[in-house]
Parts: sequence; C-alpha cells; structure tokens
Amino acid sequence: LAHNGNLVNADELKRLVEQQDHRHLNTNSDSEVLLNVFAHELGKHATNGLKPQQILDAVEALYKRCSGGYAVVAMIIGYGIVAFRDPHGIRPLVLGIRETPNGVEHMVASESVALDAVGFELERDVQPGEAVFIDKRGYLHSRQTAARRGYTPCVFEFVYFARPDSRLYGQNVHQARVRMGELLAEQAPVEADMVMGVPESGVPAAEGFAHRSGIPLGQGLVKNRYIGRSFIAPSQELRARAVRMKLNPLRHNIEGKRLVVIDDSIVRGTTQRALVRMLREAGALEVHLRISSPPVMWSCFYGIDTGERSELIAHRMTLEEIRADLDADTLAFLDLDRLIEATGASEEGFCDACFTGHYPVEVPVSLRKHVLESNQLPVAEDVVQPELVPGQVP
Repeated sequence: LAHNGNLVNADELKRLVEQQDHRHLNTNSDSEVLLNVFAHELGKHATNGLKPQQILDAVEALYKRCSGGYAVVAMIIGYGIVAFRDPHGIRPLVLGIRETPNGVEHMVASESVALDAVGFELERDVQPGEAVFIDKRGYLHSRQTAARRGYTPCVFEFVYFARPDSRLYGQNVHQARVRMGELLAEQAPVEADMVMGVPESGVPAAEGFAHRSGIPLGQGLVKNRYIGRSFIAPSQELRARAVRMKLNPLRHNIEGKRLVVIDDSIVRGTTQRALVRMLREAGALEVHLRISSPPVMWSCFYGIDTGERSELIAHRMTLEEIRADLDADTLAFLDLDRLIEATGASEEGFCDACFTGHYPVEVPVSLRKHVLESNQLPVAEDVVQPELVPGQVP
C-alpha cells in the first residue's frame, strides 16, 4: 500500500485497530494504520474469495472510519490494484490509460507526469470519495463509495509540490506559476536590476514577474540536484546546512545589482534567511523578496510537513518583523485571491488551511504534528472546526 496524506484520527484508529480489530501494528506510521483498517474491512466483506464489488464495499467501509486527506493505491495480491481518494479530494490522484495490442491498460498516480513517463495518457482525476479497482485482467471497476463532502483540493500543490510539467485539475502547473509571478508584479512592484527565481518552483513565477514588470530575468543561483527538499529536514540545523549545500550564488550575475528574488513560500524562514545572506555576501546591493503565495500561518494536518504552528515564522511575526529577520530590503506575499486566480481552477474550492486556518476536515483540538511518530497519543475527544473557532486549533 502507498499512501499520500495524513489521517487526522490516526491515534484513535490505532487504538481501535489493536483493541477491537485485534490486529498488531509494527510501526507508528498512519499508513500502517490505514493498511490494517483496509485489511480488516476486506476480511469482513470477503466471502469465497474477493469479488470487485466486495473490494469496493471494503473501501466504502474504510471511508466511514478514516478521516483526513489521503490518496491511496494498494496491491491486493492475486486480485489486482485498488486506488481511492478522500471525500474532500485534498490529495491529488489521477487515472491514466493506454492502448496495447492486448487491450486497454490503466494506471493510477499522484501526478500526470508519472503517466507521461511510461506512455499513458491522462484520462481523468479520480473523484473525491471514489474508488477504482483494476483487476488482474485489466478491467476497470469504479464506484463513488463515499459522498463528496465539498471538493477542496490542496492549493499548495500548485505553489510547490507538483512538478511544473504536470496538469492539476485540468490546469498546467507551470502556466499557473507564471501567472502567480505576473500577479505578484502587479501587487508588489519594485525598482530593481534583475529578477531571479529560487530553483525550482520559484523560477516560473520569476518568469512571470519579469514579463509583467519589464525587469530583466536572470539566473542568480545554481541548484545542487543531489540535495533534496530542505524544509522537510528533521532539525533546524540540518535545514540551514541543507540550504548552503543546495544553492550556490552566481557572483558574476548578481554583484552590484538590485535583485528581486522570487520564492514559492516561506515556512520557517530558514531557506530565505540563508539565501539573503548568501546573496549579500556575493555582492548584491539590494534584495527584494517576493513570495508567490500567502504567508503560511497554520500547520497542515493533511500530508504537508509544515511543522508545528509555533515553528511557522508568519505565525510568530508581523510582515515587517519577518522582513527584518530575513534581512531583506522589502518583502511581499501574493494575496490569496490572486493565488486562486492564478491557478485557473478558481471555480473549484481549495483547501487553503495553511494560509487561513479553515480546515475542511475537522481536526482534534489536541492533535499535534507527528502525533503517532512521537508515541504520545492525545487524550482529548473534542474536535474543532477552525472556520468557527480558529483560535482553538494548534
């Protein structure tokens, strides 16, 4: 089983799986919790083997127990592959198709680029609350196994996670990021000599900013392709070290220039703090930070490792305090309305909880990031809907 997302009720499910379902868990991963819930429901619905409808029945039962944002694919050995997406559609999941001499083949993936790489065409999104089962003969079975509870896909996929050559909800990710930069140039203009993007996800927005502002676009940073995402490193020290290892300034391009530096987001501020320091040491006269998303002020509980809310720089500081802390000459974030406009999918609702605190799936008051990994299970049974009482959400 492969799982993209987080279960917000994983701690409660873990107790039930072990105490009521009588299943043993070997790790503190919510993916293993989800796997055991699914296996238990398969066992309950199986009669003389597993038929496609029984597998879809098991997914329907799982939806009634699991809460959060999740996209799942699992191999049922000897029968086929099943995939399903949470009823809010928070995490992406797509269905691909290709013709072969032996008939039609299907594929599921988080992004359309995975389909491109092996010769499949994007057929459609797996719908929120939908389950699809591809049997061992290659036949596709699907069912809306849970009612859609308001379609709220994660807008941060457009900002950062999705590859630029992917299509999300019918929109090209690269074009969306270029539009973010154009709208950012309209919202927060500045006089400068060069626009540069922070690789990789800041580069398309830099293209858009340069195009709309008329300031020349240039390259100011070289990325080490062998270093991963620094914001998910486990400690502040490792995150700061990873930034230096990941990015290196092109001194001859930036020395003596006023720079507009475009980045996709600021989470803890570690990357941008080190980045501004590197650029100044390399001779930049001015550093104007422009961020192609709103301030990240709330923790994500649906699969993005933004960390505890106390770690988020925009939760702890005002805009001016952030600017001073990062040592930037100016700082501006793209407004949420403009971000939604830039996606081109504004007719859909989005999960923007990391920016607004409006969580589409209710979150337990006591929930903290990595609750299972820490082996400290919360005891409170209350839940909160942040749209009504945002102050109670951690």
